[in-house]
Amino acid sequence: MSSRRYVRGWGAMSLAVGAVLVGTAAQSPADRDTPPAGAPDPTTVISVDGCATDGGLCSVPRRTLVLSGAHTLTGHPVTLGAQATGPVSLLLRSPGRLADVTVTDRRGRRVAGTPSADGTSWTSAGALPAGGRYTARLVVERPASGADAPHRHLTRLEFRTAAAPAGERLTVTFGPEDGGTYGVGQPITAELSHPVPAEDPAARRVVERALQVRTTPRVEGSWHWVDSATLHYRPRDYWPARTGIRVHSALNGLHVGSGLFGGPSRPLTLTTGDRIEAVTDVSALEMTVFRDGRAVRTFPVTTGKAGYRTRSGIKVVLGKEPLVRMRGDSIGIARGSQDSYDLKVRWATRVTWSGEYLHAAPWSVDAQGSDNVSHGCTGMSTEDAAWLFRTVREGDLVRVVNGYGEPMTPFGNGFGDWNLSWAEWRRGSALAGPVAAGPATTETSLRPAL
Repeated sequence: MSSRRYVRGWGAMSLAVGAVLVGTAAQSPADRDTPPAGAPDPTTVISVDGCATDGGLCSVPRRTLVLSGAHTLTGHPVTLGAQATGPVSLLLRSPGRLADVTVTDRRGRRVAGTPSADGTSWTSAGALPAGGRYTARLVVERPASGADAPHRHLTRLEFRTAAAPAGERLTVTFGPEDGGTYGVGQPITAELSHPVPAEDPAARRVVERALQVRTTPRVEGSWHWVDSATLHYRPRDYWPARTGIRVHSALNGLHVGSGLFGGPSRPLTLTTGDRIEAVTDVSALEMTVFRDGRAVRTFPVTTGKAGYRTRSGIKVVLGKEPLVRMRGDSIGIARGSQDSYDLKVRWATRVTWSGEYLHAAPWSVDAQGSDNVSHGCTGMSTEDAAWLFRTVREGDLVRVVNGYGEPMTPFGNGFGDWNLSWAEWRRGSALAGPVAAGPATTETSLRPAL
């Protein structure tokens, strides 16, 4: 059995990449040790490289290995050095081309990667997680003399990545709650345990690529950086009704940047229900509720009066409270003033964190359908409010059209994500364009709400 050999001149460039190396010629076992006459030498020279691509000159040398196609080479796996934090590349240094490259992890899952146009290298799609062990199966094609077909032989090598150093880990908390059924307007949220500033776009790209969303049926969507520690995910349009959604973090073991590595995070699974959309026409003073595009109920409402106009645009149901106490002084209205109120309100469906609800307002039934008299909420009869309360769920859509109020902001006071166009939404992705620095937009003044 032959021993491991290194190409003369490459020894000074040895990378701490370890390998258990196996080479087998494309022949029957009986004549494996005797290459056919005229067959090219099956010896293959491969370099393994793990340099980071965004860090300028690589301080980690590569290791170049000589693999024999006629013998088995043994050795204990060594590990990619801790400095090798970029994508892993396999480079053919001997004559020929890599006709096929398959890299799998210890569970047999294929690692995504791309071969070069000339067939002399393969590079993983991204950096590989720390503490992983991988097997590369290489089919090397050598040119043959004369009219003979090119000769191929199989070589296999195993390598592993260094364990992550001790220290804090970047983890992710996904929302909404796992296992539920939500409306088609529900965004996916990702709260990071450590901030990733816009001034480090490479780290943001690592994070965003690792936050994986899979849907049935397939839906086009994108993450958007709300701030340095928060991302939201939404499709181009609303989720299709009855969509299965699974969210997973592949950050565990990945080098994010500045010595920070990803840690394990709990996945999220949810589904969407029927497409429920409540549309309030402020000018007409009525609400129409649609289920899967079909109008199922229309009833009179009242919305915000002058000075307390109901926000226009698209909102998402945040929650429901069968009974809630609403007080004007909690939002800055002086007690005893003309606009002061202190009421117990039934069948309240919340659409902003600042206190905008769709709720029963039996005291304003005479104005419903004829005048806007509320402090910003959408009021309706007790019967209609109870029906709406039973009909909608978290994530359902609430649209306010033909109104006079300020537009709903995208972030900071509920889920206003759908008020951004798809082009605007994509600009918030680290994978699609520049990401603006600074905190998320929030409302500077909160409207009083009944």
